[in-house]
Amino acid sequence: MLQLSKRLRAVASLAGNAGILADVGTDHGYIPVYLLECGMIRRAIAMDINQGPLLRAREHIQQYGMEDRIETRLSDGLSALHPGEADTIVIAGMGGALMMRILSQKAETARAARRLVLQPQSELFAFRRFLSEHGYEIKEEDMVYEDGKFYSIMAAEYGETAADKQQFTDTELKYGPLLIRQLHPVLQQYLQRQQEQKEKILDSLKKNAKQDVSQRIMQIKKELTEMKELLNLWKEQVT
Repeated sequence: MLQLSKRLRAVASLAGNAGILADVGTDHGYIPVYLLECGMIRRAIAMDINQGPLLRAREHIQQYGMEDRIETRLSDGLSALHPGEADTIVIAGMGGALMMRILSQKAETARAARRLVLQPQSELFAFRRFLSEHGYEIKEEDMVYEDGKFYSIMAAEYGETAADKQQFTDTELKYGPLLIRQLHPVLQQYLQRQQEQKEKILDSLKKNAKQDVSQRIMQIKKELTEMKELLNLWKEQVT
């Protein structure tokens, strides 16, 4: 069976059982091939904006004998996908700003899918806020640590009343409302790592600053207080 990286395995696990899956920015086509192997999908559409990755995906699909079940399409985001054509849409490994653009430009297609599986590489606060403001409800969240990096993955579903059902604080938007609720162990690891880094920066600013950095110091202290409050949730669970 195809072996996925920890990040891609987490993305695939949130796809659930889908009839037809669309993988945006498919690269090697790993996720569609893996999910077909596992019997979690019936068909897939593997899409990429560049010919090179799409050719690699085709070679990989042929290697596994799945040409009749995985179609490849040259596509800028969701441009080559019709509304309702896929039950589940996967968009992973891109910057948050680019993913917001993709979801906005083909909003009808994105909303028509039963589920979106999303793994933004950056701008997580803005991305979660975007989902909430555009009628998406975050149903599941996961977080993994691999090769020195932390990755957040979420599954979202569109609904007319989603914005009313999910009102998040800034802290939840920054770190993941469901990750916090689950007391996810990788989020705890991330917060501990961030806390250590912020404390080092704070110490350096206090010792070596050659200009007024009072605003920066106040900001870091605020962030450290926020992290400490969150980390206390794990301590309370133990006690």
